[in-house]
Amino acid sequence: MPAKSLALAAALILLLGAGRARAAEPTAAGLWQAIDHDSGKPTGWFLIRDHDGIYDGMIVKMFLKPGESPDVVCDQCTDDRHDKPWLGLDIIRGMKRDGLSYTDGTILDPRYGRIYSAMMTLAPDGQTLVVRGYLGISLLGQNQYWTRLPDTAYGEIDPRFNPDRPKDRSNSAHKSKVSTPPNSARR
Repeated sequence: MPAKSLALAAALILLLGAGRARAAEPTAAGLWQAIDHDSGKPTGWFLIRDHDGIYDGMIVKMFLKPGESPDVVCDQCTDDRHDKPWLGLDIIRGMKRDGLSYTDGTILDPRYGRIYSAMMTLAPDGQTLVVRGYLGISLLGQNQYWTRLPDTAYGEIDPRFNPDRPKDRSNSAHKSKVSTPPNSARR
């Protein structure tokens, strides 16, 4: 009888440990930066959000080349994004999470209005996201490598694109350290 109890306890410990490991696993939700492969310069920042297990992503900051208009719209789009400004445009839709992989979504190339099937793979450390758009099968596609930005970068994007941005940890820590000088109430 004690052997059965020991086996049951060991199984419960393994199950609880697996649940904790899954909960600690990073997600793609957050602020990401794409880099131009040729120049090595940033091309844009993208905010990926989790909507009850479905992930989407929008353009929240653009790095324009000299002469490019910041008011560019998706004039080639044929869906609900037609003539919408690139800044704030949903380009990733419908991604479903399976661990560090995200599948069954789409990605929009706003330059041409083309929508591709998409998948994303998050590095185990949560700092790199491989975004792949493809036609038909994933072998016929192209990868982009995005880098996670720190929480402090949220302050650099327009709040209308991110009303639920994380609290600035450094600011709240600073506020908690501010105290009233001793005997200030007596003056």
